[in-house]
Amino acid sequence: SLEACISPLINMSHPFCNFSAALEQIRMGHSMSRSVWNGKHKIALQVPDANSKMTKAYVFIITEKGDSMPWTASQADLLSEDWFQME
Repeated sequence: SLEACISPLINMSHPFCNFSAALEQIRMGHSMSRSVWNGKHKIALQVPDANSKMTKAYVFIITEKGDSMPWTASQADLLSEDWFQME
């Protein structure tokens, strides 16, 4: 649920969620991060437009320096329960 993925600064009672819930939030247009990333990175969904070379939606990461690139989850990311919504 959305409430389970709200930033820990906003909702201390249920600050984190697992990857499945995080992916659901990403599909709904929210950016997500992990607590071990210390708020320095976030992932989001990119939906290609008419000018894009990509033809399918994909998950990308925005680094602390503002760089963005396609992202693939690690085993640790998939199994973690420390995801939270950034926005």
